[in-house]
Amino acid sequence: MNAEPLDTKTITALVTDAVAAPSLHNAQPWVFRCTRDTGVLRLYADLERALPHTDPENRGLYMGCGAALFNLRVAAAAAGLTPRVLLLPDPASAELLAEVHLSGTGPSGDTLARLAPSIRRRHSSRFPFRDEEVPVATRERLSEAARLEGAELFFPDPWHVRSILDLIRDAEDSEALDPQVHAETVRWTRTESSAVTAAADGIPGEAFGPRQRGTSVPVRDFAVGRPMPGRGRAAFEENPNIALLGTARDEPVDWVRAGQALERVLLQATTDGLVASVTSQPLEWQDIRWAVRDPVSAMANVQMVIRLGYGPEGEESPRRPVADVLDFL
Repeated sequence: MNAEPLDTKTITALVTDAVAAPSLHNAQPWVFRCTRDTGVLRLYADLERALPHTDPENRGLYMGCGAALFNLRVAAAAAGLTPRVLLLPDPASAELLAEVHLSGTGPSGDTLARLAPSIRRRHSSRFPFRDEEVPVATRERLSEAARLEGAELFFPDPWHVRSILDLIRDAEDSEALDPQVHAETVRWTRTESSAVTAAADGIPGEAFGPRQRGTSVPVRDFAVGRPMPGRGRAAFEENPNIALLGTARDEPVDWVRAGQALERVLLQATTDGLVASVTSQPLEWQDIRWAVRDPVSAMANVQMVIRLGYGPEGEESPRRPVADVLDFL
């Protein structure tokens, strides 16, 4: 017997939470389609929002869609529903990334549902954090969050953190010398505030954070080469807490899984009172990406560099109207 299809209001609410997910340059490269008679939701990659020079394999695009998929699962669980997900269900359609069947009543005390309050609170923070270590128990919860989604979260030793920071500087230099990559960054990031531009995507000036002074942390400076009056400088933490998120394999389905793992880690971090920022900058260059991995770890493919800590919450980035990303068929 088929489950009763969900109403339009419920589906819209679920997708509203889904699209609060992070994505590369906040391009929001997703489209949801709901079949009215079955209530099945399908998640598609919006390739018109791809970054072909920054993200030529669409790895970051798939991860962003995976993060949105995880938010959808959390929102569904909080609404008392059980999401059943099929990843890449149609080999003939590279754009169809997931099919979500929603039915029944979710189990009481579902661990996904507990993360729901953090969906709207999670923002990338590109501001200075306190020089304070993340407790071991908190790290273990974050690592478990990644494992639950088929990924691994690794906290590198101080020597490896310094190596990663050096690689990020190398990636910054490579980006500065590549006019096509730089042009994509300029297209999706704006030195003006969201109140001025009224843009529904990209990264607004207030979310850039201050320029770094005297220290080096893995925070991408989106204003490089562009004047930004009124933007100050600040000293960031001397010993940043860095985590590497990775997977055993490096295929499109792994990128979607990594995106789900990333968002689960970020929501758990938010629940635990942490703030975070992420960067894929050293992973966007094939001659640099391999060196980010710790050679003594079992992690085969690093998918994201995460900075964690205690400090000010980040500014909220704009979101496209749900009507622009959700179709009912």
